[in-house]
Amino acid sequence: MRKYLFGTGIIGAITSGMALLRGLRGDQPFTWRTGLAWLSWGITLALAIGAIVDTRRATTGHLIADDSPVHGKERKYLQRRLRG
Repeated sequence: MRKYLFGTGIIGAITSGMALLRGLRGDQPFTWRTGLAWLSWGITLALAIGAIVDTRRATTGHLIADDSPVHGKERKYLQRRLRG
């Protein structure tokens, strides 16, 4: 599980979320640009979590959706898990 949590997608989403939180501390008002930044962060976090879920499903031998970046590599992930 550790290899999934320390992936670059999750680390990037966490660091950008921390930067957004720091921006809220100031005296600046909440604008539409700030709202779009939070929306973008939410989408990034959802995609990173989705990639983790798809990779986990591929390593356990389950089918992956056709639109996943992991699709087509299921055999590679399963063989890697079976080897060690």
